This record gives sequence, structure tokens and C-alpha cells, in this order.
Amino acid sequence: MAAMAMRVVLSLTLLFILIGVAQAQLSLNFYNSTCPNVEQIVRQAVTLKFNQTFVTVPATLRLFFHDCFVQGCDASVMIASASGDAEKDAEDNLSLAGDGFDTVVKAKQAVEAQCPGIVSCADVLAIAARDVVVLARGPNFAVELGRRDGLISKASLVAGNLPGPNFNLSELNAMFEKNNLTQTEMIALSGAHTVGFSHCNRFANRLSNFSATSNVDPSLDSDYAQQLIDACPQNVDPRVAVDMDPITPRKMDNVYYQNLVNHKGLFTSDQVLFTDPLSQPTVSGFANDNHGFKKAFAAAMVQLGRVGVKTGVLGEIRTDCTAFNS
Repeated sequence: MAAMAMRVVLSLTLLFILIGVAQAQLSLNFYNSTCPNVEQIVRQAVTLKFNQTFVTVPATLRLFFHDCFVQGCDASVMIASASGDAEKDAEDNLSLAGDGFDTVVKAKQAVEAQCPGIVSCADVLAIAARDVVVLARGPNFAVELGRRDGLISKASLVAGNLPGPNFNLSELNAMFEKNNLTQTEMIALSGAHTVGFSHCNRFANRLSNFSATSNVDPSLDSDYAQQLIDACPQNVDPRVAVDMDPITPRKMDNVYYQNLVNHKGLFTSDQVLFTDPLSQPTVSGFANDNHGFKKAFAAAMVQLGRVGVKTGVLGEIRTDCTAFNS
């Protein structure tokens, strides 16, 4: 029994050492000798997709976020399942735009054509997320690489791991803290909503009966509320979507925060960042400093890219981002 117990301890110790070594392997030059042009290859594919549709920007950004917050940044959200029970099939992921998936698939295909079996889908997604930020005139930043692709993708693992549109500040902080992200990083990453869009049902609760501004959420600017009511009447086609930033919806900038100051945050979880006194100073700071916001957003994206990564001996390098290797 003692010998068996010792073997268990040694095995666990070895596992923790391997995991620790794996975590340390993310680096800026991970593919320098194996696929030195990987970032250029991905950039070309992403730019081509962007030139076809601007939706590429918010779709790819949201895909990266949804991937990292469920089992870490391992491209598990990319897996397609014939039985409809993969991560992407979860209710919280059904609204993910197809252009995000298409961007990563095409970028990965381009990479495979030059560096077969070398670069993970997780890294392709991370690079693509940075590239769409730049294309939307947001900050450029170096992407750490070396992630491997996850071996599990289940819809049942998604619930409770993504922030909801009605979250308050405490709920947002708790979820981001679980992923080693601070309140400031959470507020900075929320700035991605400056290029996003949403379907009406995601904020319908703030408009009450969709007909009278007297029934709307009091934290919502009345003129903005009327715009939303006009865009989202009762029984509206569920495919109708509105820009989350009504001022500069195609530019990655700090206008999102200025909107919050003016009570024009689309989601409750957006507006609460300004109405809650604990987060208001950060929002006001970003609203007054576009450079400061972009710097914080870039740093937060790097931190987001470290969430739950699988490196070293963990996971695999998928050939096809939508399917596990056979």
C-alpha cells in the first residue's frame, strides 16, 4: 500500500510538473523555426475575409472570447458535431456568427498548405482575433503562441461559464476573476462591444413592452430607448440585429465608454459598468482617453489569450479545426 501510494504521489507530481512546463511554453517566437510566416499567412486570410464582410471583426472577436471562457483557449468551440452536442451547439453559442468560424477555418487551411501539422487552431484563432482588432483600427499587439487544441467539446460544459447580458458588476467580476482577469481587464474587454451587434431578444427586457419609453429601464437614455424600440418592435424577426455602438459601429475606439456615460449602453451588463460606483472611474477614464483604452484593451487581450491554455504534451494539433484528429 505504501509503495502504491508513493507511485500515485510521484505520478501526480510529474503531472503538475508537466502542466507547469507546458504553461511556460507560450512565447512570441514559438513558430520561428517551424512556421516563421504563420502570422503573415493568417493575416492575409483574415484580411480577405474582412474585405468580404465587416462582420468578420465582431464575429471573430466574440468567437475567441467564447472559446477561452469555456475550457480555456483551445479551439474547442470550433468542433462540429453531427449529433449537435458540441460546444458550439450550446444555447449560449447559437448566436455566434458563422463568419467567425469561417475566418478561422480558412486561415487554418492557408496555414496547413504551407506548414502542415504545425500550428494549432487555437493559435490561429488567437492571431485572427488580434488581426481583426487591427483591421477595425484598434491596437496592434504581439500574440503569444504555443497553444494546443483541446480534446473535449461538449455543449453541457458551456452553461454558467459565459457572462450574460443582465449581469451586475459582482457577477461580471466573479466570472472574470475565475479566469484570472481583473475588473479593469473586464471593463477593457467589454470595449469590444464597440464593434459588435446584438439581436433584439438579448436586450428586450430593458424595453418592457416595446412601445412606450415610460416603461423602459430608467438607466437607459430615453432617445436611445426610442431608437431601439423603433428597431425592435414587438414580434420583430428574430434575425434583426442592432449595432451595440450606435455612433462608430465599425471602429474599435473608446466611443463605447462615452456611450455608457451618456446612458446608451445596450445591455444591462454594459450600462452597469458606469452606474456602479466601483467601476465608474475606469469607464470615465477610458471615455476620456482613447489611447489609454486601446493600451488596456491590448494588454487584456494578451491576458485573455492565456486562459486555460493547453501546451507542451497536452491536447493535439488539429488538421481540421472542426474535427478532432482521428
